[in-house]
Amino acid sequence: MPTLICNCNDTMPLDGAALSDATPSGASDAGPLKVHRLLCRRELGDFTAALDGTDDVIVACTQERALFTEVAARTQADGVVTAPIRFVNIRETGGWSRGAHRDPRTANAKIAALLAAAALPDPDPVPVVDYRSGGSVLVLGPAARALPWAEQLEASGLQATVLLSAGPRQPGATPAATRGFPVHSGRLNALTGWLGAFQAEWETGGASGNPIDLDLCTRCNACIEACPENAIDFSYQIDLSRCDSHRACVKACGAAAAIDFDRPARGVSERFDMVFDLNDAPFFTMHAPPQGYLHAGGDAVRQQAMARTLTQLVGEFEKPKFFQYKDSLCAHGRNQTTGCSACIDICSTEAIRSRWQDGKGRVEVAPNLCMGCGACTTVCPTGAISYAYPKPAHLGRKLRTLLGTYRQAGGRDAVLMLHGEEHGDARILALGRAARAGKAAGMPPQVIPVGVFHPASVGIELWLAALAWGADRVAVMLTGDEAPQYRAALAEQMAVAQAVMDGLGYRGEFFSLIHAPDVEALDLALQALTPNRATVPPAGFHAAAAKRETLGVAIDHLATHAPAPADVVPLPAGAPLGAVRVDTGRCTLCMACVGACPSQALRDNSERPVLSFVERNCVQCGLCASTCPEDAITLVPRLLTGDAARQPVTLHETRPFHCVRCAKPFGTAQMVETMLARLSSHPAFAGAAAERLKMCSDCRVIDMMEKDAGQATGVTLQ
Repeated sequence: MPTLICNCNDTMPLDGAALSDATPSGASDAGPLKVHRLLCRRELGDFTAALDGTDDVIVACTQERALFTEVAARTQADGVVTAPIRFVNIRETGGWSRGAHRDPRTANAKIAALLAAAALPDPDPVPVVDYRSGGSVLVLGPAARALPWAEQLEASGLQATVLLSAGPRQPGATPAATRGFPVHSGRLNALTGWLGAFQAEWETGGASGNPIDLDLCTRCNACIEACPENAIDFSYQIDLSRCDSHRACVKACGAAAAIDFDRPARGVSERFDMVFDLNDAPFFTMHAPPQGYLHAGGDAVRQQAMARTLTQLVGEFEKPKFFQYKDSLCAHGRNQTTGCSACIDICSTEAIRSRWQDGKGRVEVAPNLCMGCGACTTVCPTGAISYAYPKPAHLGRKLRTLLGTYRQAGGRDAVLMLHGEEHGDARILALGRAARAGKAAGMPPQVIPVGVFHPASVGIELWLAALAWGADRVAVMLTGDEAPQYRAALAEQMAVAQAVMDGLGYRGEFFSLIHAPDVEALDLALQALTPNRATVPPAGFHAAAAKRETLGVAIDHLATHAPAPADVVPLPAGAPLGAVRVDTGRCTLCMACVGACPSQALRDNSERPVLSFVERNCVQCGLCASTCPEDAITLVPRLLTGDAARQPVTLHETRPFHCVRCAKPFGTAQMVETMLARLSSHPAFAGAAAERLKMCSDCRVIDMMEKDAGQATGVTLQ
C-alpha cells in the first residue's frame, strides 16, 4: 500500500527508514519511505504518481485533504483510474510537539503506529436508519417570536404551523394580514418522534386557553373595536387579566363564532417533520433531543442559525444503526422482576425503553432516536447491547495494531487516548498548532490518540484488553460536550478496572479521564500523565464479538502475569463481576433464583436439591436477590481469578422431603417445614388438611378426590 509522508516544511523529525521498518504498509524493496518536504506543493507529482495503481494510497496529511482530493478527481476526469485515498494526521497528533523533537524515536514509533492503523481494512458496513422530511414545521412559542419566524420559514419554502404558547399578551405579536399558515393557541401536552415523524398533541379552549379560535378568526378586527377594556389587540389574544366579561367581543364576532369563553377543552393531534421551539424552556429536557427538534428560545443569533438548519432538513437522510441487541443475553427482567436497567438509565436521548411480555423484561431501542454515543454498550454487564459502528472486533484489531507497531518501532509506555471525533479532533488540532507556535507542549510522543465516534462507546473490556496488549495506560478525553451521566459512568467503570489492577498487584494509575474543555486544560492534563512502567508481556488474543469473552481473557492474561497474584479481588459496588452469598438458614431451595438468572450463573440439579454457582457467568444484575422470596441472597462484587471462577460450586444443599403417602421426593425438608410453620394458623390448613402439605402434587389430588368421594357416599375410603 503506497504511503506518502511529509515533514511539513521540515517542522517534524521524521525518520523514513524507521517508519519503513515498523510499518507494513511502508515496507518495500525500493528502500525506506521517502520523507517529503512539501508534498502538497512542489512534490505533488509524487502524489499523482502514487494514484496510478489499485492499492489504497495513504497520505499522512489532513491539512491539505481538499487539495489532494481535488487533484485525484481531476486525474480521474482525465481518464486515469485512481486508487482510493486514506488520510491520516501525523502532524498535530505527534510531529508538532516539544516532546517529538526531544524524543524523535518515540515520536516516530507513534507515527508508525498511526500509519499502520490507517492501512487496516475498513470496518464491515452496518445497516442504516432512514429519515424522510417533507418540510412541515411546527413553530412553538410566544406570538412575538413564533409569528415572524413562521412567515420567514414559509418564504423559504417550508410549511409552517404555529402553536402559540399561553401567556400574557405581548407587544408586536401581529399575524400577517393574509392567512398564509395555520395558527393555533393552546397548551402542548405531548411531543414524540424524530425528524420526519413528530407527533404533537395539544389542547385548545378550556378555562386557561385563548377564547379566540385563531383558525376561525377572519381578522376582521370587530372584536378589537368592540372591547371596552382594550383587552384584545392584533395578536388576537385576549388578555384575561384585563377582561371584565362584558362579552361585547362575542356579540361583535357574530356569525364567525370565533370567540367563545365557554369553549370546552379539545385535544388536537397532528404530525410534523420538524419542530422549531422558541419558548424559553425547551420541551425536551434530555441532553440530546431528537433530530429535527431545534430549540432556540429567545436568542436571536441562535434563532437565525437554527432557521437555516431547518431549511437543510428537507429530503431523505440516513445514519448508521449504531447498536446490536441480543435478547437472550439481556438481564433486564425475569418473572415480572426488574434486574438491570443500566442502559435505560444512562441513555441521553431516551431512546431505550422497557418492554415486558410473558413475565420477561427486555429493552427496545428506537434507532431513529439513537445518536450513537454507545454509553449503553459500555454499562451493559452482559453485552446484550453491543456497539456496531465499528464492531468490537474491528476496534480491538485497531488497538492491537497501534500497540504492536509502536512497540516494534521501539516505543514504550504507550498511552492510548480515546476521544470523540466530533469534538475531540478539534481540540487535538488546536493543541498541535499551539505547540508549533510555542504556546503549548503539545501531544506527548507516547500518547497515541484514537478517534472513535463517541468517547463513551468503549468500555472496561477493551480498556483491560489494551493493557494486556501492551498499553501502559488508557485515557479517555472528554471535552464537556458529553452528557453528565456519561462522565459519571466512565468514572465508575474506570474505578472497577483500576480495582482489578490494584488487586492483582499492579502499581500505578492505569485509567484516566482527561477533561479538556479547552486547549490549555488538555495540554496540562497530557503533560501530567506519568508512566506506570508495568511489565506485562503482550497478549496474543483478539477482541471477540462477545463482551464477556473479551473481558474474561483480558483478566486472565493480567492475572497470569500479576506482580502479586490474588485469588479474590474485592471490587466496588456495581461491578459487572462478582459472587452471590446465600443465607442457608433462610434458603428453602425453591430455585426461583435459578429461573431468574439470565446468565446461567445459578444452577439446580435434577437429581437432588442442590443450588450451585459459576462465578465467571455472574453479571451482578441482582435478579436473583430481587426474586428470592426469602431474601436469602446478597450480591458480592469481586473478581475470582483462575480456573475456580469457571467451576461450579455448591452454595446450598439439603435432604429432600419425601411424600408421606407415596414416599416420592418432591421438595426439600426445609421448604416443607417453612410452609407448615407459615400456614399452621390458617383455617384452610387446620387439622387433616395440613397433611396434604406433606404430599406430592399427585398424592394431594388423589387425597382430595378420595375425601370428596367419601363425603358423597358416607363411606370412608381406605
